[in-house]
Amino acid sequence: MENLHLIVGLGNPGAEYAQTRHNAGFTLVEKLASRWNAGWTNERKFKARVARAERNGVRVLLCQAQTFMNLSGEAVGALKNFYQLQPQSELLVAVDDADLPLGEIRLRAGGGSGGHHGLESIEQHLGTNDFARLRLGIGRAEGAREITDHVLGRFDAGEAALMEKVLGRAADQVECWLEAGIEKAMNQFNGVVDSANKEKKQ
Repeated sequence: MENLHLIVGLGNPGAEYAQTRHNAGFTLVEKLASRWNAGWTNERKFKARVARAERNGVRVLLCQAQTFMNLSGEAVGALKNFYQLQPQSELLVAVDDADLPLGEIRLRAGGGSGGHHGLESIEQHLGTNDFARLRLGIGRAEGAREITDHVLGRFDAGEAALMEKVLGRAADQVECWLEAGIEKAMNQFNGVVDSANKEKKQ
């Protein structure tokens, strides 16, 4: 379908997972829906919550898969097939990343899953890793190899305040991606959020 873009936020459904580090992608698309005054509907045929919006003539679908994280590709694949989307230009996936420090965001045009089960599932169902992914840094507990408790935990007050800034900047980056393309969105917004307003000096 012409001029339609799909923005997927990865996370786990259910109140027990709400606002956890692992649900950073869910939280970002909720922020975008609020910013764009888009209402959510449960769409069982896609196994997803979907919100529809329009940005400067571009139609946008926001998606939260309701399958749990490691089966996210079922929802993304169903939406891609139904709307005949081109993943390399019309799909963006927002995902938490424990290998990036909290406060950093990184948009890329493609790449590997980095062991993230949600991305692995999407790559499997699409048959490609050639789609934009916006990584939201959540860091990891110092010295810890096992990160399950960390990613499924919630931000403390200081982290939550920083994450709010991160989500605002990430939402701006998504809007830039829609309006001006991935190169400009990467160049203008990738990096550490605390230094977001400082000019890059070469």
